[in-house]
Amino acid sequence: LRRSLTESGVSPVHATDLLIAFRQDATKQRYETFDELYNYCRYSAVPVGRYVIDLHGESHGCYRASDALCISLQLLNHLQDCGTDMRKLDRCYIPQTLMRHFRINIRDLLGPEETPPLRRAFITVLDRVDRLNLAAEELPYLVRSRRLRAETMFICRLSMRLADRLSKSDPLAKRVKLTKADGTLSLLRALGALVWL
Repeated sequence: LRRSLTESGVSPVHATDLLIAFRQDATKQRYETFDELYNYCRYSAVPVGRYVIDLHGESHGCYRASDALCISLQLLNHLQDCGTDMRKLDRCYIPQTLMRHFRINIRDLLGPEETPPLRRAFITVLDRVDRLNLAAEELPYLVRSRRLRAETMFICRLSMRLADRLSKSDPLAKRVKLTKADGTLSLLRALGALVWL
């Protein structure tokens, strides 16, 4: 990474931001509010997108949409792994204020299937994801690189499809993931949209 940063001229700030998230993962197991969770995503997910933007020489004007996409993907991953995170790491990324609002016991995440209150919490998180995905849709139209445009459009589509799957499936019963069909459809949608750009 040091060699790559030297050759590309990309700032090391994105890498050092990730280190903040890694250290936080080693000590923090609960997030009180969405703001606190978003702040974690600011260091765990956002730097990845910003690094890619800078590596391609794109404008910092792309950051806002890239940040939205990266945070959306991070929240989706938290929902996918909510049971595993609790069982293996005693870690819960669902805001505690939301857990209390829906009267969810933290032990519910250890069950074989979701409870109705957990489903309501998941939907609340997914509502946030939908808004983030809407903001992220602008990204392919902001980047100059045609290759990066195709890639970001594809990832945006995957994020939307995964959000849709999680809205209809129980992540405690089994890991909700994308299928080959999801990948193919997302790619076709992305390529189709590129024709008009």
